[in-house]
Amino acid sequence: MKEDLYYLKPNLVIEPLFERWYAWSYLIPPATAARNVTGRHLKIINSYIQAPQIHVEAVKNPKMKGGPFMDFGRDRVAEVKALKAQTLASQQDLVLLSEALKELDQLLRDQAKGYSLEPLYEKVPDILKGYVELNYDLNNQPSFRIVESLLYKSRYYNDKSQSIALWLTENDERPFVLSTPRLNEPNVVHLELPFKDGRIDEIAKMKYAPNTISYLKELLDIPEEEMELFNTFFTKEAPAPYEKYDGDKIRMRYFGHACILIETKDVSILVDPLISYYGYNAELSRFSDMHLPPVIDYVLITHNHQDHILFETLLPLRHRIRNIVVPRSGYGQLQDPNLKMILQHAGFKNVLELEEMGTLEMGDCKITGIPFFGEHSDLSIATKICHYISIDDYKIMFAADSCVIEPMLYQHVQKEIGDLDVLFLGMECDGAPLSWLYGPLLTKELPRDMDSSRRLAGSNFERGSSIVDIFHPSELYVYAMGQEPWLEFISSIKYTDASNPIIASNKLIQECTGKGITAERLFGEKEILYNKNKEAVSSPASLANA
Repeated sequence: MKEDLYYLKPNLVIEPLFERWYAWSYLIPPATAARNVTGRHLKIINSYIQAPQIHVEAVKNPKMKGGPFMDFGRDRVAEVKALKAQTLASQQDLVLLSEALKELDQLLRDQAKGYSLEPLYEKVPDILKGYVELNYDLNNQPSFRIVESLLYKSRYYNDKSQSIALWLTENDERPFVLSTPRLNEPNVVHLELPFKDGRIDEIAKMKYAPNTISYLKELLDIPEEEMELFNTFFTKEAPAPYEKYDGDKIRMRYFGHACILIETKDVSILVDPLISYYGYNAELSRFSDMHLPPVIDYVLITHNHQDHILFETLLPLRHRIRNIVVPRSGYGQLQDPNLKMILQHAGFKNVLELEEMGTLEMGDCKITGIPFFGEHSDLSIATKICHYISIDDYKIMFAADSCVIEPMLYQHVQKEIGDLDVLFLGMECDGAPLSWLYGPLLTKELPRDMDSSRRLAGSNFERGSSIVDIFHPSELYVYAMGQEPWLEFISSIKYTDASNPIIASNKLIQECTGKGITAERLFGEKEILYNKNKEAVSSPASLANA
């Protein structure tokens, strides 16, 4: 008898995990994963075991959201102790690697005084020998370069730590994932699949192409005791078909935060794909993956932060992406791992690196990488670019997190590309301190005032106003604010009217409007159509009004 065909339910979460912690890009490279295991995961685990009530109380305080506190809502000490034992057993190599990196840092601080580094090679921790090159900058400040390509081939890279959790969601609520691991829950199916495994693509395809439940059951080796739950992940109801854009104009759709889809009849470009992926009824209107084309020609990544490169979005889209474009990476600095290697080890095939002022061309469309400063707490990080896209003579620039700390940079750029038609500018101008994201990589504690002075921040009013004055855009859209509710689980941001980013962006929008520039702060969703005469043909506030 022929089996019925089913689709995945639109609200099925395909959640990537690393040793039961939410998997973000710094948990792929061995060196950054090692430092996060010891400096974040085990640190939070030990804190919870010692004083679970402090965690329970802390997560009730909105000011503590995004802090190092597990958010479970009940006592789960026994399970967290089990997770600690499992981590110490399975991640023993990474724990040793983390300690070796700390020891190497101390060695260089103590003994690298400007003289030849050759005698220090014999003092490098044994497990790092051959994987690091010692060096100075031109001011005799010592550092080291990691040979990442070899470290990925060592025992320190083990993709058996990677897995996928499947579960249904009905809302945007989720604990802050950088501090709350995914313990066993009755509504979650865990699959021991490394991210490069092609079976993840087969799961994702069933959202649009129906198949039998038994096909996935056998492919994924689902045990009988989990079949009752597994069966709830499917529906016979077909999703609404994607409406291809085939006009002679440009269509832009804002998916939230820094995610923009640009389409012509010939090409589709998706910038910083972090989307509200799951179809469920919600108060805030939003685009979802159902509004993405079946084939995405280019996915553009501006930089290596979890609100711009998110595996939870990227892995289900992997089979639909022709090319994924990343900034050209630096060379082996701990804080700046090679993004191309990260994506390749996550199963992406055609990963292209774009250098500053380098250009990709496809027909009448060009993508150029534009340098940007700031937003990385003054760390030496090369893996970051804005994107300038020209279609015919229509000019759009996406400056997601550029802090415009040196306007002369953009004066130089303007001489090369001219004025803009549309500027997208990030204005999350408070930003978290350096330690919030990069703390586990530090081997020496940073004084609090020093930490607070170095922020993960975008442009304020003055800096936003300066870039507008340089490029004279006809339209300005403030975006990348992290304020959509479906970002809260990774950003922990919640604004009020008194928040600095809201005040600053309101002020810039008012100034631009006074100058005759169309200006708006984006939130939720927006669709804009342009004709080839650079006129906004349609600019609805949301899809519901389109």
